Amino acid sequence: MIVIIDYNMGNVASVKNMIKKIGYEAIVSNDISIIKKATKLILPGVGSFDHGVKSLKELKLFDVIKEKILLESTPILGICLGMQLLTKGSEEGELGGLGLIDGFTKRFSKQILEKNLKIPHMGWNFIKSENETLLLSDMELNSRFYFVHSYHVVCENPMNSTAITHYGYDFTCMIEKENVYGVQFHPEKSHKFGMKIIKNFLELVKCTEVE
Repeated sequence: MIVIIDYNMGNVASVKNMIKKIGYEAIVSNDISIIKKATKLILPGVGSFDHGVKSLKELKLFDVIKEKILLESTPILGICLGMQLLTKGSEEGELGGLGLIDGFTKRFSKQILEKNLKIPHMGWNFIKSENETLLLSDMELNSRFYFVHSYHVVCENPMNSTAITHYGYDFTCMIEKENVYGVQFHPEKSHKFGMKIIKNFLELVKCTEVE
């Protein structure tokens, strides 16, 4: 069962519609009993880091998500803010994240401003593979994706960064650690390229064994 976590922080309908186009059905829910039954989880998100953490905790989903990922090896895909929430924390706020990826979310450097680039990073951009990942299986060359963000993830372990994008400097735009996946861009707004990412997550990603 594919469950899109609804914590009032993103356009979950767009993600659900793309999944339907691929040929699958997904449930949008913040019901703990439904989330506990999920075989795949998707955590989208738009907005501030602390607000996202607070919303998950108010709905009593924060610990449920961690249990599903760490104890049951349920695959999860974080999208935009959802990816950032997978980290330990963010310069945007004071609350701790889910901590499923060893890394931290940081604001774009002043180096970008010096190059007359605006923050947020908004619009279409290309990605470059860094480490092997199932999410990029059979992906077209020069695939481009839609971004809207002012913060990006910095991984402690370089192997957890599976793709980068250049905006003033290179930054991580895709992360992976065992059954935890994240994309900084919006696949649901990225047409055929985004559809391929979600299709690969749904069809290629399997549960990993947790020792």
